[in-house]
Amino acid sequence: MLPVVGYRGTKVAVLGLGRSGLAAARALRAGRADVICWDDGAAARQAAADEGFDILDLNKDASWDGVVLLVTSPGIAHLYPEPHPLIAKAWSMGVAVDNDVGLFFRSYGDESWARFDAAPRVVCITGSNGKSTTTALLAHVLRFAGKPVQVGGNIGRGLLDLDPAEDGEVVVLELSSYQTDLARSLAPDIAVFLNLVPDHLDRHGGMGGYFAAKRRLFSEGGPERAVIGVDQIEGQYLANQMRQEHPSGEPVIKISTLRKLRGAEWSVFARKGFLSEWRKGRQIATIDLREMQSLPGAHNHENACAAYAAARSLGVAPKKIKEAMETFRGLPHRCQVLGRTETGALVVNDSKATNTDAAEKALLAFESIHWIAGGRAKDGGITDLMPLMERVAHAYLIGESAGAFAAQIGDAAPHSVLGDISAAVGAAVKASGEGDVILLSPAAASFDQFPDFEARGAAFVAAIEPHLT
Repeated sequence: MLPVVGYRGTKVAVLGLGRSGLAAARALRAGRADVICWDDGAAARQAAADEGFDILDLNKDASWDGVVLLVTSPGIAHLYPEPHPLIAKAWSMGVAVDNDVGLFFRSYGDESWARFDAAPRVVCITGSNGKSTTTALLAHVLRFAGKPVQVGGNIGRGLLDLDPAEDGEVVVLELSSYQTDLARSLAPDIAVFLNLVPDHLDRHGGMGGYFAAKRRLFSEGGPERAVIGVDQIEGQYLANQMRQEHPSGEPVIKISTLRKLRGAEWSVFARKGFLSEWRKGRQIATIDLREMQSLPGAHNHENACAAYAAARSLGVAPKKIKEAMETFRGLPHRCQVLGRTETGALVVNDSKATNTDAAEKALLAFESIHWIAGGRAKDGGITDLMPLMERVAHAYLIGESAGAFAAQIGDAAPHSVLGDISAAVGAAVKASGEGDVILLSPAAASFDQFPDFEARGAAFVAAIEPHLT
């Protein structure tokens, strides 16, 4: 646990008592703050009470007496579509509002660092898609290179559940727009921006607000190194804003999977399956990504470019990065290769693909696909995926969107409407063979049949495992 500094003897309220909220409450208590807690759910309040926290109803004015800070969980709206009533109440009472990210950066460094031979470093990774894979891949590379590593944020441990720093350590954090938007303190050593596609727009008032939330990690965080994907205009703008006014472009490393990036600037790009690093007008290194089974497709090549650039910023040699990437096994439910069926079909679990943008990346990574899709559809269904139906040998449609998806596919690809993942797996295994890919990439949320995408992915794994060699 990382004790929160700066609030000893003061009263701090914690709103939202899920994983990050309870971790914040514990860390504040460890830092000798006087902590009070509230959650709109009775079960969450009871869980906090069982740990000895004082539960006070923040809807009552008397509960705010002496409160100097409200710490809120990322899932609680603080601006759009409208602020949670208790956040608005904090504003009206002159109480500052922060989250666990702000508390982390306030508390991570302490006097013990003066005794370290190598100062700890913090890498923060944000973007719409690929954050978790990039975070896990970078952590794997750094561990392979012999560096002590902790992983936190939206993957791994909660930020305030992390251990105090040690000599030469690297903390790799996956941060969402919900987290970067509110944090009062942001101070990454290296910040990574992958990409931006429409998502969470209700929470940010549109694309401009969504981008602004992620941009704060750079504009207010002031990283020593900025690794920025430039395949969209937002990344191009951000890279230009962060670069210095001379040819090298320091401190920016641009990354791309759409075009070659050369010239005097430091860049890392992937084309036709090869990752290349260029600096000061010459190629420094190249890595063949084509045979790295856990990094299929252009989207994973973007993740590889980002992890490579961050690792190079931390002094890891290209050869060591290549060796580490070859041993990376991927993350569950994110284009995770499970193996092959007895008839030779490759099996891929991409349950995390809850929208068409994510599913598009998986569909582009493979051909002759036996595609399992469906769930609770997002706006527009799978209209955006119609140009990719030539890659689909057969679509097996599940969940409440199955009928709507079938209507959208029409004559574009063979398809079947099935009830659940087990039935879809049985049909896909029977119909597929050597050279085919059985792909779960639902392009829809899981909440019609499962509590989350992890449970959906686990059901897929359980159904397919008896058929794997």
